[in-house]
Amino acid sequence: MSAAPTPSTPPQTEVGLSLGIDFGTTNTVLALAAPGAPARLARFPAPDGDVFAFRSALAFHAPPDQPAERTVEAGPWAIEAYVEDPLETRFIQSFKTFAASASFTETQILGRRYAFEDLLSAFLFKLREHGGETLAHLPARVIVGRPVTFAGAAPDPRLALSRYETAFARLGFSEILYVYEPVGAAFFFARTLKADATVLVGDFGGGTSDFSIIRFKRDGEGAFRAEPLGRSGVGVAGDAFDYRIIDQLVSPALGKGSSYRTFGKTLPIPNRYYSAFARWDQLALLRASRDMREIRKLEREAVEPEKIARLIEILDDNHAYPLYRAVSRLKETLSRQGQARFSFEAGGVSIVRDVARGEFESWIAPELGKIEGAVDEALAGAGLNPDGIDRVFLTGGSSLVPAVRAIFNRRFAPEKIETGGELESIASGLALMGHEPDLARWGERAVIA
Repeated sequence: MSAAPTPSTPPQTEVGLSLGIDFGTTNTVLALAAPGAPARLARFPAPDGDVFAFRSALAFHAPPDQPAERTVEAGPWAIEAYVEDPLETRFIQSFKTFAASASFTETQILGRRYAFEDLLSAFLFKLREHGGETLAHLPARVIVGRPVTFAGAAPDPRLALSRYETAFARLGFSEILYVYEPVGAAFFFARTLKADATVLVGDFGGGTSDFSIIRFKRDGEGAFRAEPLGRSGVGVAGDAFDYRIIDQLVSPALGKGSSYRTFGKTLPIPNRYYSAFARWDQLALLRASRDMREIRKLEREAVEPEKIARLIEILDDNHAYPLYRAVSRLKETLSRQGQARFSFEAGGVSIVRDVARGEFESWIAPELGKIEGAVDEALAGAGLNPDGIDRVFLTGGSSLVPAVRAIFNRRFAPEKIETGGELESIASGLALMGHEPDLARWGERAVIA
C-alpha cells in the first residue's frame, strides 16, 4: 500500500476568499485574494530568510539504526536536510515532470511505496505547515495552474489531472479547478491594460514553456472580460537549458567524450554515467549504483584518469548542489552580459571557463527551436498573424534569456513586449481569476479515468 497523508478538511477563512496555486517544476507559489482586493502572496520563513517561491522538492530521512523515525521535509527545508545528510536522505525535486507519465506508477522510498499523488500530497501538507497562520485555514475553493502541455515523451493530461485531484482533495478542498498557467499570468497582466487588447502570454517554467492568446475587452460596465483564442505548449524550459550547460561544459571535464583501455582496446567512456547530471538530486542515486563501482575501475583504465577522478570526487563528496548553483549563476549572468565566467571550485575539483553568450545559445538551439514552433502554433490556433497581437507578456525565469526574448523580438514590435512577475504572476492571476463571474469557462475539473 502506498504512503498517503491523512485527508483534512480546512474551514474557509473569509467569505469568498480564493486561493491560487502555481505548482511549478522548480518552485511553487500560493496567492490569496478577497473580492475586490489585490492578490497577496503566501510567505514562508525559510532557513535563509522569508521566501514566497517555495522550492518544489521533498526530502525523506530515516536513520539506519532507527528506520521507524522517518521524517519528511519540503521546499528549502528539504534542500537543507539533503545537503546536511545526503547518504541517509532521499531527495526528490522536479517531480511534477512525472505527473502525466503512465510509466511512472510509484517509487520506493525508505521501504515504502509512493505514487505520484502521494508525493504531491506530502509536499502540499508540508507547504501548508510551513505557511503558518497564513495557510492554517485554507478556503474551500482552489484554482490550480496546469501546463498547456505536460512534460514527458507521451504525456497523458487526463492522468495528470486525476493525480492532482487526489492530492489536492486530501487537503480538504471542496472546489478544485484547473486553469492553464499562461491564462493565470494573463489575468495578472490584464490589471495594466488601459484599452481592449489581444494578448499573447508566454510562461517559461522549469519543465515546460506554455503560451496562450487571450482577447481582453471591456463590457458595458467598464470591467474587462476575456476570451481565450489559442494556446500551445512544449515540454522544454529552464531545466533543459541547465542540462545543456552541464553536458557541454561540465561533463567533458569529468570524462565524457574521453576513452579507456581494456584488453588491448581503446573504448569510449559510456555516456550513461553522465545522464544523471540532468538533475542534481539523481547523482546520489548514481553514487549508490553498480555504475559507481564501474566508474572507480575506469579511473585505473582511463586515458585521462584525472577527469574520472574529478567525477568520483563530485559524487563521493556530494558536490552536486554547489555545482548546479554555479550552473544557475552562469545562466543568469549570461542573461545580463555577453560573456561570463563559469567557476566551480569544490574540494580538489576546479572547473573554470569563460563562456560567450553566443556559445550558450548554440548549446540550447534545439530547445529554442521547439519553443519557437510552439509560439507559431499558438498564433495559428488563434487564426492570427503577429500583427493581430496587441501586447506580449513574458513571465518565468527563462523569459529573461536573451535568445528566448529574441524569438518574440523577431515577430513583434519591441514596444509590444513586456516581462515581469517572473515568479508571482501565475499564482496571483489564478487567485484573482477565482472571482470571475463565469469561472467555469476558464478552467476544468479533472476527468477521473
